Amino acid sequence: MTSRGLRPGRTRETASGGRDAPKYLPPRWPSECQVVCEAFRHLSESPSEREQYYVAKGDEPTPPPVGHELGRVVFQYRPDETSRAFSRSCPERLLDPSAAEDDPSSPADEPDSVLQFESRFESGNLQEAVHVSGNYYELRMRNDLYTERHTQWFYFRIRNTRAGELYRFSVTNFSRCWTLYTSGQQPLMYSVAAAQRTGTGWRRVGDQLAYYPCQITRSVDGQETTEQSYVLSFTLEFPYDNDTVFLASGLPYTFSALQDHLRQMQSDPYISSICHQRVLCRSLAGNPVFLLTITSPDPPATKSRRAVVLTARIHPAETQASWMMRGILSFLTSRNRVAELLRQRFVFKIVPMLNPDGVIVGNSRCSLAGRDMNRQFKHTHRDLYPAVWHVKLLVRRLMEEAGVTVYCDFHGHSRRQNAFIYGCENRRNSSRYLTEKVFPFLLDRVAKNLFDFDSCQFSVHKSKEGTGRVVMWSMGITNAYTLEASSAGSSLRARAGTHYRAHDYELIGQRFCETLLDYVDTSPVKTRRVSRARSVSVSE
Repeated sequence: MTSRGLRPGRTRETASGGRDAPKYLPPRWPSECQVVCEAFRHLSESPSEREQYYVAKGDEPTPPPVGHELGRVVFQYRPDETSRAFSRSCPERLLDPSAAEDDPSSPADEPDSVLQFESRFESGNLQEAVHVSGNYYELRMRNDLYTERHTQWFYFRIRNTRAGELYRFSVTNFSRCWTLYTSGQQPLMYSVAAAQRTGTGWRRVGDQLAYYPCQITRSVDGQETTEQSYVLSFTLEFPYDNDTVFLASGLPYTFSALQDHLRQMQSDPYISSICHQRVLCRSLAGNPVFLLTITSPDPPATKSRRAVVLTARIHPAETQASWMMRGILSFLTSRNRVAELLRQRFVFKIVPMLNPDGVIVGNSRCSLAGRDMNRQFKHTHRDLYPAVWHVKLLVRRLMEEAGVTVYCDFHGHSRRQNAFIYGCENRRNSSRYLTEKVFPFLLDRVAKNLFDFDSCQFSVHKSKEGTGRVVMWSMGITNAYTLEASSAGSSLRARAGTHYRAHDYELIGQRFCETLLDYVDTSPVKTRRVSRARSVSVSE
């Protein structure tokens, strides 16, 4: 189950310079995957205007899927699975462009007006595109590798566009009966031509948007089976002729984008003096799981500082987590006075991407072990889930030293609006009773219109006993949280009915950090604020 010649977790790579410094190498893929696209980077520029939710008009078409019977397959890709489980990986190898043009996954005998699809690139996910008629296409997402489940994330490229024409797309195999698409969430589009000409990045698109159930028949082991599925159907216009366009269900944030950010941070003398990078372990495919230590450079004092442990992106489709983490890293490594006070008070241990393999291959939820890593914290297998094993080991060591004030794992939510927290209720411990609500209450005051205390939950369900939040709480961390940010946007006050932008997710991360200082500040004003938070929690 591991990469040939690599054993997960056996690494001592650091960022202190010399031969042990981490190398930001191209991602490693399962050997059965194809990678045909050239490297590219999207602009992360957020729109200045707030993008409204789509408002249903009541006349949205809901075409039933027709599949191959009445359509023509114009793109099809399934990794060459030689086994039902991951066995080995290889470095990213781009196929020769001429070979890619002859590849049967992209038929070359289509009319000039037919769109050209591609998803065999980092974080891409599109299994099949069927040209039904005219400008109407049916699309099918790929399941998470080595599973038959999890279809939530899509991200693919389109070429041969025509401006001024109306196209309709139906993504036919969503597995969830209800998502925020039913509340007006729109997909995202990125136009390369628009980025080059006007500096425009990702934009929300989609008119006549509908999300509805359907029955899909497919072949499994030679036998036909009918399954309940759900369709997202919408129309859009492309801004330019012969453009290269990307469509995605959420703001993409790839493993390579993370490495680019870490490289920029490490090249800055000021940031590198307060942020130490090393490789915590390696994933099943041999990709590095980075660990960042951010604190003021004062070794004697460092040993007495309590820790704050932050992790993100255990679920690949929840890209909101990476954007929030980007905001945290940018703020904590800045010269902002609050950031300086936080670095003097805490040692921040940050794992910005727990599941790089899943992110690379475009999974929705799982790692290459074919399992949800956020259910593996209670009984951890070191070789199957190396990142989980090493995070638990790290937390145990920190608790034995100066202690851990806050543990938080960052996620995205596809069925609820706003940002909110899942915590663990300390009902059985009178000395800590309701203290878990204080930090979220303060965050609600700091991150107005973005974070909603009323949406927070603090009960521990049996199905969540293997999550990082619950296991860290059971290890003795009172403030063990999962911070969720909506894939759509906010329902709060002036922001109601508007989508979150990349800037909003980053701002949530910054406000999280600012709240930490409120939480531990002993000045009279801050003490009264915390006391009020406790009294409000008790009254509830």
